Amino acid sequence: MPSSRDELLGRALACCLALVGTLLVAEGVAASNAAVGLQGASRDALSIPRWLYVATGGATIGASALLASFVTDRRFVRDIHRTHRDVGVRSLYRVGVVSLHLLGLVGLVLVAYSGLTGPRVPTVNFAVVVVFAGLRAGLTMVSYAVGNVWPALNPWRTVAARLPNGFLDYPARFGRWPAVVGLLGLVWMETTTGITSRPRLLGAAVVAYSLLTVSGALAVGAETWFRNVDPVSVFFRFYGRVAPFSWDEGRLRVHLPGMRLVGGDSDDAYANGLVTGLDDAAIAVALVWELTFSGFVTTRQGAQFVRAAVGVGVPPLLVYGGLFVLGFLVFYGAYLLASRAAADRLRTHRTAHELAVGFAPPLLAIAAGYHLAHYFGFFVSLAPSLVAVVGTPLSPPANPLVLTLPAWFSALDIVFVLGGHVLAVWVAHSIAYRLFPSRMQAIRSQFPFVFVMVGYTAASLWLISLPTAQPPFLP
Repeated sequence: MPSSRDELLGRALACCLALVGTLLVAEGVAASNAAVGLQGASRDALSIPRWLYVATGGATIGASALLASFVTDRRFVRDIHRTHRDVGVRSLYRVGVVSLHLLGLVGLVLVAYSGLTGPRVPTVNFAVVVVFAGLRAGLTMVSYAVGNVWPALNPWRTVAARLPNGFLDYPARFGRWPAVVGLLGLVWMETTTGITSRPRLLGAAVVAYSLLTVSGALAVGAETWFRNVDPVSVFFRFYGRVAPFSWDEGRLRVHLPGMRLVGGDSDDAYANGLVTGLDDAAIAVALVWELTFSGFVTTRQGAQFVRAAVGVGVPPLLVYGGLFVLGFLVFYGAYLLASRAAADRLRTHRTAHELAVGFAPPLLAIAAGYHLAHYFGFFVSLAPSLVAVVGTPLSPPANPLVLTLPAWFSALDIVFVLGGHVLAVWVAHSIAYRLFPSRMQAIRSQFPFVFVMVGYTAASLWLISLPTAQPPFLP
């Protein structure tokens, strides 16, 4: 255990650094708020240097991490993430589950039908609007802001669970790596095939995905398939852990936002119950990277990079594929390197593997902030179209309404990104105090991971500050 003098010196140093970081944040935010907004940067030049704009995010995360290091009362930290309240609504739970089962089945049929036979205009096609505005944007936001309702809404699970299943044993060594590959594959399809604007292709993809998913669930068992293999179910399950609401044996349990990521009272690195291996850590990193990739390829600089690579003879799909895979490996490698650095610099029995597993849940708070920044404006602008197509799925409106958002609205992006990172810092702080008996070990263990978070923050803020452009060479 460190002496009181060493701890006092450490706190004094943290105070000085936090003060410097806070001053940088104050100056940077004031300058950023004077700008027209992040999305408005595509039309008007930023009034401050971009390096200062990006440094704002890094300073915010660094300062929040240093300030969090002052909260060293274990009981207080434990009470924060353990605080919850149970609400007995068992009858409402049963009615809600049955209603969501029916809604999911009807929705799947309508998505497949309207995708294959409906209008070709994306903004009036039920399948396109519901899948991308309703599920990709809206339901995902519900998952991390309220709670995960996908297990009850999932139409493929509703079907597979009521049929004979579980004829084959799922190889335990596969873990959730199939879900990692599937998630990256779905993002790749969304980005490169033009499926967001081609209803026929979307309808065919939904039918093919339905056949594959139900067949797989019947083969290895519904619970096994949707917990380990199905990327959509894993996607919503991981995002849902950020939410304050959860169901526990028919009871509604309310937590503080993000505190369910910390886990139980055990000092086991796997006590969070969500991330139990490097495959799960890869899923958390993939949720961060896929939004970063989407942001990059839709910027003017990203389009210039793709054109330059294609100009020297590289096929466009190979350029996008190489960028996608290489970027994910860089993000994942940086996270594993942080866990190795934390294990090497601490006198602890914790291995790099344990730290990589233990500190992965905070990445989900970062991903939630990224997603909100990426999709909130998109969802609000298409909300009238979503209401219209849901109200009349078989007779789409002739003149869909798409809202034009004011310039200030895009300034919320920086709030969402930084808010997710600040929440991630606190979750990492709570996890560190669960894993390490020493206060200084708990504080020092966070520094490599916070450094990676600062890098993620800087990259995301840089991307959303760039002018937007249509990705070249794509349908």
